[in-house]
Amino acid sequence: MPLAKKADFFSAEDYLEWEKGNEIKHEYLNGEVFPMYGEVQSMAGAKDAHVTVTLNIAALLKSHLRGGSCRVYMADMKVQVAAANQFFYPDVVVTCDPSDRSSDYFKSHPALIVEVLSESTIVYDRGRKFEFYRQLESLQEYVLVDPDRLSVDCFRRDATNHWVLYPSGAGEAVVLASVGLNAPIEAFYEDVAFPENASR
Repeated sequence: MPLAKKADFFSAEDYLEWEKGNEIKHEYLNGEVFPMYGEVQSMAGAKDAHVTVTLNIAALLKSHLRGGSCRVYMADMKVQVAAANQFFYPDVVVTCDPSDRSSDYFKSHPALIVEVLSESTIVYDRGRKFEFYRQLESLQEYVLVDPDRLSVDCFRRDATNHWVLYPSGAGEAVVLASVGLNAPIEAFYEDVAFPENASR
């Protein structure tokens, strides 16, 4: 994913303070800050399907987890990967760790991260970003959702610390074991109008 460098060096503390006043979201990679998805797309916003799928997933998780100890966040909440000195903005994140309650601007112990793919981020989300996320000891599942067709890939950490892929397609259920959710894949795509040539 092409990224444009925005500063020579930021400490993590400087980045967090600087980011509060920005209209464009930036991710932080070990001293450097980069605009989300490329600066033009950050300003213009995501397309309808991306936003709708993200909201559907967050709403499903919020309803499922209501009254429990876990919290659901979307889009504007940062996740810190402390081991790599990095901050990202996942589309949806769930944390069940009490220590995250005291942090207003980022969460450090997510159990579940969901990224809704786009043409500009698909390679990064499946590759380098997943490498960074795997350094989160708390993370149990990493979910990639294609907004243009019924396709959800859930990567789940097993007992041997290996990541196993559990794909779901049309007519199948998406199982998110980290939060005990079992939902039809179609629930992720409610109100989404698929392109005519999309393969479901």
